Amino acid sequence: MSIRVGIVGISGFGGGEALRLIASHPSFELVYAAGESSAGSRLVDRFPGVPSKLAELVIEKWDPATLPKLDLLFASLPTGTSAEALARVSQDVKIVDIGGDHRYLEGWAYGLADVWPAEIKGQTRIANPGCFPAATLAALAPLLADKLIEPGNIMIDAKTGISGAGRGGADSRFGYAESNENLIPYGLLKHVHMPEMARTIERLSGGSAAGLVFTPHLVPMTRGLLATIYCRGRATTAQCLDAARRFYAGRAFVRVTEKPPQTKWATGSNLAFVSYAADPERNLVIAMGAVDNLGKGAAGQAVQNANLICGLPETAGLDGGPVWP
Repeated sequence: MSIRVGIVGISGFGGGEALRLIASHPSFELVYAAGESSAGSRLVDRFPGVPSKLAELVIEKWDPATLPKLDLLFASLPTGTSAEALARVSQDVKIVDIGGDHRYLEGWAYGLADVWPAEIKGQTRIANPGCFPAATLAALAPLLADKLIEPGNIMIDAKTGISGAGRGGADSRFGYAESNENLIPYGLLKHVHMPEMARTIERLSGGSAAGLVFTPHLVPMTRGLLATIYCRGRATTAQCLDAARRFYAGRAFVRVTEKPPQTKWATGSNLAFVSYAADPERNLVIAMGAVDNLGKGAAGQAVQNANLICGLPETAGLDGGPVWP
């Protein structure tokens, strides 16, 4: 079965990662690519290593009025730039929005694929989670579902590679000189991923997430994301690990490990690694989640969601292992 696919925002890091995964997908056929600054270029001009079958595909200027016949569209655009245009795409075209405009918006399913796969199957509009929520919620979901932690007292300290800031332009604040040998906190108290994490914590727990604190940092590496999450709860480490193993039993992409996870474990993959350390005497649970911010945190989970809505095996095109070293 061949499913005709398009990618909007193909020049960015998320769009480029989607291209890499779709190029080797057994059922997806890339027939449309769109961008802004790259419009008019061939894919091979932008991505010299692209497979020869896609090399001559020309990147078009994004315009929903001129879409060719598609079955599925991936949109990887900056938050705040996709809502109006995607609203003009035919309902016959399934959409996975990797950007942030449609998370928890009516008519769009929240694509936390490892937690709610049944809610994603058969949908036509999927809002992909952000990269920080992908790691954070993977680690928290089992604890919240088993009521092992207090939902209203959670503190998240997360660190991501520079690609998490997006490709940017020549005047980017995240070039080599600014980022190398540097650690940068940002988005304090008002990061765009806060609302979706709070909403999901409340959905999973049935309680309030009013006390949620989230501080993200950029670290001088290309890709990878680690969330260290401090919670209140009387569970033991063994109870947390057991809850996660039961919660993710049979799920292909979440690995529960007794060792604290490392970002390198997930590089280039759609895997999420979760682990826990707890001290019931101190009423303390530490949850940890590690993902590739461009994989599970963006294009990997987007392809996983696309597989679910297209009735394909969830692992199609995502079986490759992490890049090591």
